[in-house]
Amino acid sequence: MWCSGAACSALTLLAICAALGHFRSGILTWRLFGLAVLGGIAIVVNWLLLFGAYSRSSISIATMVYNTQPFMLLAIGGLVFREKITATKLGWLAVAFAGMVAIVQAKPAGGFSGNDYLTGIAMALAAAFFYALAALVAKRLKGTPPHLIALIQVVTGLLMLAPFAGASGLPTEAYQWALLVAMGAVHTGLMYVLLYGAIQKLPTHLTGALSFIYPVAALAVDRIAFGHQLQPTQLLGSVAILIAAAGMTFGWTWPRRMRHQAG
Repeated sequence: MWCSGAACSALTLLAICAALGHFRSGILTWRLFGLAVLGGIAIVVNWLLLFGAYSRSSISIATMVYNTQPFMLLAIGGLVFREKITATKLGWLAVAFAGMVAIVQAKPAGGFSGNDYLTGIAMALAAAFFYALAALVAKRLKGTPPHLIALIQVVTGLLMLAPFAGASGLPTEAYQWALLVAMGAVHTGLMYVLLYGAIQKLPTHLTGALSFIYPVAALAVDRIAFGHQLQPTQLLGSVAILIAAAGMTFGWTWPRRMRHQAG
């Protein structure tokens, strides 16, 4: 079924790229194409791990753990690109790590068993790592039309997962096909157009602020649609991760007294 949705996404993005004239010669070199494919592989692995984490640790917990992405970028940037890691960033990393420990040590809620719960958290962490890799690749593709990048990545995912798709997995009802078309054309095709258009128009700090709607929405959906309620320790850990991610995103600094004590 995923491949059917990906095919709808590819067709939608193909039409958008054609309409915008992104298939002209000179827009994409073989090097940039290879980088886009590499980013597509990372994105596909990211989604496979994240959806696997949803069923093992709940949507809300997996989403909160997934929001450690900024710290994955921080670590990769420091190790690979020798970017400077400040004491402030290390402080936010410590807060996020404390939140992670609180979530891991909490008793799983609902019907989630201990082993599956820990596996789900590990999968969400791995998903965040691969998303960070995809983000680093995207930095290398600066100036390349985003819709074209999205098309290459969707087609890459389609080719990766096609061998695992069988005819028995195809929808049999009209409403199922309608859901797939909506997921592919709207939630991927149109979403990419709106997302990249917004990123180009909005200031960076506002884009970062709006990104925190995602984990809050995940909490609400998990509670309303599936009846999963976070334990107090899980909630505290989630809040710690969100605060730390916000501190990293907006460049919040620690009070001077705390910095002196840390030094």
